[in-house]
Amino acid sequence: MKIPSIVLVAGVILYAANAAQARPDTRAMTCAQTQALIQSRHAAVLTTGPDLYDRFVRQFGNECDWPEVPISVSVPTRDGPCRVYRCEEPVFDFPD
Repeated sequence: MKIPSIVLVAGVILYAANAAQARPDTRAMTCAQTQALIQSRHAAVLTTGPDLYDRFVRQFGNECDWPEVPISVSVPTRDGPCRVYRCEEPVFDFPD
């Protein structure tokens, strides 16, 4: 009787580990869905391609650590490229 219980517990642990690794995939969503998801969560880690993912944030908010700021980037979505924001250090180009 103990072996089936151990197998059941192991199965639940493996399922939970796989579910925790699952991320929304921008390629399966429309641009509007992707942007709405980021807005509703304030920040979200999203899959953007095979073995590619990143953390995206709202344009106006405090989700970035100093000195990073929200920078506009493009991600692939079901209906084409979509502009979203991720935290990056700003680049200043001062004239000589």
